[in-house]
Amino acid sequence: MSSYRTITRDGLWDNNVVFGQMLALCPLLAVTGTATNGLGMGLASTVVMVASGLAISLLRGVITEQVRIPAFILVIAALVTLVDMAMNAWMHELYKILGLFIPLIVTNCAILGRAEAFASKERVGPSVVDGLMMGIGFTFALVVLGGVREIIGSGTLFANASLLLGESFSFLETTLIPDYRGFLLFILPPGGFIALGFILAGKRLLDGWLGHKPDLLAPEEDEDDPQAAPA
Repeated sequence: MSSYRTITRDGLWDNNVVFGQMLALCPLLAVTGTATNGLGMGLASTVVMVASGLAISLLRGVITEQVRIPAFILVIAALVTLVDMAMNAWMHELYKILGLFIPLIVTNCAILGRAEAFASKERVGPSVVDGLMMGIGFTFALVVLGGVREIIGSGTLFANASLLLGESFSFLETTLIPDYRGFLLFILPPGGFIALGFILAGKRLLDGWLGHKPDLLAPEEDEDDPQAAPA
């Protein structure tokens, strides 16, 4: 059984969907023109991850090995349909911006991967926590990338949050650089690749400094290789 501490650390940092596994890059780069869009997409994905972890863990004794993948996709598709309808009803402006990428949550390999690797083998409690932590980690990645692109691209942060997410999110709206003319490249998809590259490099350095992993800047050496030993 995985400990909740390990599950939390994996989901938020070590095995982060984006920064650790390099999954879900299509919605990541497509919708993160602003931090607001990233937050909305991340919250929708988190709901699906938690619900799918719960449902698949409950059904793991019923779903046979031969049909597990189609069954997992069916469960995830049903949950995404509910989220899609709910966002269309209560967050219509955000729904129009995210558009096709909400139904495409079904094809998010991170969600199917957690269903196969974790929820189908664990109890309900750990499966729900795993879905929640993976979802929060994914949301964190979306918001960070969207925030970087929005700040450099337009000088704002969480623009139109009250319009897209509701009046309760209006406190997030900030203009960091008044009278800023903008840097269009970072709002466009190529800017997403550039910003993601720098963020991944920063995480790699931070992991090395904090000791989460071996020194990632040095080439790996085989301890059993006599040629690697000092003369």
